[in-house]
Amino acid sequence: MGAIEDIVLRGDRRGIAKLRGSVSDDFCTDAAQFILDHPGKVLIATGFYILSAGAPETDGPPGAIVLGKAIESLGSHVAYVTDAHTAPIMEAGGVAEDNVFIFPILNWEESQNRAARILEDVQPDLLIAIERCGRTRAGEYLNMRGQDISEWTGKLDALFTNHEATIGIGDGGNEVGMGTLYDVIPSVSTLVQDPCDVAATHLVLAAVSNWGGYGVVAALSRLTGKRLLPNADSHSRMIRKMAQAGAVDGTTGAQEPVVDGFSLEENIKVLTDLRALESTTRLTRSPAL
Repeated sequence: MGAIEDIVLRGDRRGIAKLRGSVSDDFCTDAAQFILDHPGKVLIATGFYILSAGAPETDGPPGAIVLGKAIESLGSHVAYVTDAHTAPIMEAGGVAEDNVFIFPILNWEESQNRAARILEDVQPDLLIAIERCGRTRAGEYLNMRGQDISEWTGKLDALFTNHEATIGIGDGGNEVGMGTLYDVIPSVSTLVQDPCDVAATHLVLAAVSNWGGYGVVAALSRLTGKRLLPNADSHSRMIRKMAQAGAVDGTTGAQEPVVDGFSLEENIKVLTDLRALESTTRLTRSPAL
């Protein structure tokens, strides 16, 4: 099994690693190759509302931006989609305001109509979701505690039900893309028991969703021979700025540069370990011609 995948699942506290046998061994590399096979316009969805804090969490936006910058450096155009709660966090991370689609909080039918208009206007070649809550079969949006956060969640997963090229990155079972393993997730008692029902073409598992984004970028680096991950200092600053802008730790609700209970130093250690792999032998896979 791939070293990249070992790193992004390291320190798993929720049991997401127990799903590893249900996906490909090299799931980060498979997702990276899929990105290379779908150049052009890419939409990245992120943002997860933390009910106890009334704010978005620090997991998701940092990984989305790292992934987006890497994809842009390879020649594609990247835009982001989230709801009004997370838009300021994306801007704190350096994303231009006009490059963030704010998806309104509407009912499912209205959300489908809004999603259809976005897809028609943008015509993205690829959709990626990272740490984005997705609907259950009952149409609810549930956090890890089983609490309904539908009232605060834009139903932008409607984009993913109407597109053929999608990637989902998650760490708990309630994120967009986890519908791929809908029947398997409830077998792990520490994961959500009413998972997201929205599937993805490729699913990336990680102990922390940001780490899954880093892992896909590390795989892109190895496939292209380019160093695409940010350095520790610049990424630390990004996470700190997001916390200062209102992002909170998803496990405690505290407004601090902690991600899913992992300290900033623990998060950066994952990044630096993946950066060490960027300089190893280039993978033999190559983009489709």
